[in-house]
Amino acid sequence: MGTREPAIYGKETLGDIHARLAVRAGELGAEIEGFQSNHEGALLDRMGEARGRFDGLLLNGGALTHTSLALFDAIKAVGLPCVEVHLSNPEAREAYRHESKLAPACIGKVCGFGGDSYLLALEGLVRWLRPA
Repeated sequence: MGTREPAIYGKETLGDIHARLAVRAGELGAEIEGFQSNHEGALLDRMGEARGRFDGLLLNGGALTHTSLALFDAIKAVGLPCVEVHLSNPEAREAYRHESKLAPACIGKVCGFGGDSYLLALEGLVRWLRPA
């Protein structure tokens, strides 16, 4: 992140986004832990370890969003509320990006706002976990 197609994904690095998320989480009285992998199996393992450690998940599945039934199954199996997150708006891009295999397992989806998508997703998840 930060160098790949900046016109689509922006110039922020994942580290920048995680730092902003940590600040916002603190303001919301929450804590976050970031994890990134390009390997589907590593994502599945990490999600499998989430139950009992976390109250919810933010997930940017990247291209796996459109293909991975395994990630869909993992979201369902872990039993935690999950928000699908994307920097760009997949529905405004190529047709093959229009279908998310993950969305039916998620409580919501935030996309198209660059790095702010993560902040908005975090705010939504915290509000979902702590209804007024």
